[in-house]
Amino acid sequence: MTILENSIQDNLEISEELIRRFDSLGPRYTSYPTADRFNAEFTESSYIQYLKQRNDAVDKPPLSLYIHIPFCASLCYYCACNKVITKDRSKSAIYLNYLAKELQLVKQHLTARETISQLHLGGGTPTFLSEAEMRGLMAMLREHFDFAADAEISIEIDPRTVTPETLQLLADVGFNRTSLGVQDFDEQVQIAVHRIQPYDMVEKCITQSRAVGFQSINFDLIYGLPKQSLESFSRTLDQVIALSPARIALYNYAHLPTRFKPQRRINEADLPSAEQRLQIFLMSLRRLLAEGYVYIGLDHFAKPDDSLALAVKDKSLHRNFQGYTTRADCDLVALGLSSIGKIGASYVQNLRTLDEYYAALDQNKLPVEKGFHLSEDDLLRREIIMDLMCSTSLDIPEIERKYHIRFAEYFSDELARIQAYADEGLMRIGESAVSVTAKGRMFVRAFSMVFDQYLSRQSGAKYSKLI
Repeated sequence: MTILENSIQDNLEISEELIRRFDSLGPRYTSYPTADRFNAEFTESSYIQYLKQRNDAVDKPPLSLYIHIPFCASLCYYCACNKVITKDRSKSAIYLNYLAKELQLVKQHLTARETISQLHLGGGTPTFLSEAEMRGLMAMLREHFDFAADAEISIEIDPRTVTPETLQLLADVGFNRTSLGVQDFDEQVQIAVHRIQPYDMVEKCITQSRAVGFQSINFDLIYGLPKQSLESFSRTLDQVIALSPARIALYNYAHLPTRFKPQRRINEADLPSAEQRLQIFLMSLRRLLAEGYVYIGLDHFAKPDDSLALAVKDKSLHRNFQGYTTRADCDLVALGLSSIGKIGASYVQNLRTLDEYYAALDQNKLPVEKGFHLSEDDLLRREIIMDLMCSTSLDIPEIERKYHIRFAEYFSDELARIQAYADEGLMRIGESAVSVTAKGRMFVRAFSMVFDQYLSRQSGAKYSKLI
């Protein structure tokens, strides 16, 4: 039996009783500490300090870029992203001018010319930009940075907004990965969440994307949406499998209408029950594994020859604000409204409204709203949590050497708490290593929560179900 077949078999042996017992609410750990811990004591001067430290460093990690394009022409009711709903296309030209100013302010402190290993355009709807604006944005980035020959250059695409010409343009300016928000193909679900995009539209977009050279295509799917059922989502999976994306992200919808106003338009009576959601997830897991997709962890799947699946195999998988990635742990410069960056032992988040963002830049100030200074303990726990999230074995002697601790003493409480998972075959705990088993990948958020020292402190955050 191959490694993949073993992984499939291990995952299929997970009982529903086990899932119910260990399922709870918790963070997704795109960072540690999580973004709800960021604070306003971290200011523009704090950010500048970390930029200068990177600039002066001899041995520095690779650099990634994230750019947030907040505009959407239409509101999707489930969306929890920071966006600006408008049909006024002139707004993006103004925004790009301010984006250029922010980059210039960053470059005042990051003066050494750097090579980018990864670029991601998120939103909002990045394809809201006109052809000239997209070309201008990419030209501006190349003016300030070099791009590695194997750089991952990705963009989120709304299939309702692109033409063959748009896709050709994206390929021409250097994008090599695309991500499509599919969510669900069922017509009644699409009506309920105000995102109408028939299967034929998405199929055409995929065909055209491959014609211009995009082979790495990701689909975002969401389970737990209004009007969904086990049968309807199974039909959606039939269509997804027929389109054969390289990667699939299967997200659990978090209904938080008090926090995200658009979700108030969703009729809560139409939402599937917790039991229905669980059955939809289990059905999806089994079907995707049976089709040959590799379960990366959390909510990500990839074809066996995709770089994400290969990264699981060679233990080079990493995790950042965009989810799982094949790239080494990078510093991240984030530009635009509400974007989150990571430089050295810090996180930084920009202001969340256009008025505030523009006002700061009009004063020649970096638009920092808040951030976080990581302590030595934070760095230690971040390394452990990210290794667990990526199902990587914890090398205890190496951690002890790096952080000058005795692991068994420092984490005595945590080791006692994770023993329950080891007893169920989800982890292996030894003197020199702690590792996640194949079927334990489903529970990596739960493992990580054990090492999160902030969870017991009130933050006001509301988390989604682990599964």
